[in-house]
Amino acid sequence: MSRIGNSQISIPEGVSVSYTDGFISVKGKLGELNQFINSNQIEFKITENTVSLTRNSESKDVKAKHGLYRSLVNNMVQGVSIGFKKELELRGVGYRASMQGNNLDISIGYSHNVVFSIPSEIKVTAETEKGKAPIITIFGCDKQLVGSIAARIRAERKPEPYKGKGIRYLGEYVRKKAGKTAAS
Repeated sequence: MSRIGNSQISIPEGVSVSYTDGFISVKGKLGELNQFINSNQIEFKITENTVSLTRNSESKDVKAKHGLYRSLVNNMVQGVSIGFKKELELRGVGYRASMQGNNLDISIGYSHNVVFSIPSEIKVTAETEKGKAPIITIFGCDKQLVGSIAARIRAERKPEPYKGKGIRYLGEYVRKKAGKTAAS
């Protein structure tokens, strides 16, 4: 029994869900998302304000996909209604971030600036306040795309354990190590 797969998805007002030929489509105020679902294994029942998924067999693979597809559809519904947001913080002397058109330009201690091309479905803002670390905010309706862009930016300079310098998620705790001690 899949607890996640068996729970229903409530559809908020202003969101429409349709299922045709193996593709589920969700439209809302923030955009439209599509996802392929294997219709041989999972069946959809869409009513006015709920979506429920049932599986055709009890094999291990189908049970796993039951919960997966329910989570994917729930993330799509949540994404087009309220969206997803990730915030990154740049900690380090001279670390800066700025948006130039569709490109995010960050200076993180290399001899050159690192430039990221941002897809049109995602909104990125870079805020710099005097006396505080620069913050990059990534917002969009596709949870996977928002998370992968945030992870790509963070991977450019992960927080190091001695001084804590680097790019980290807002509120992320970085455990610091003790440095070398002098021999006595």
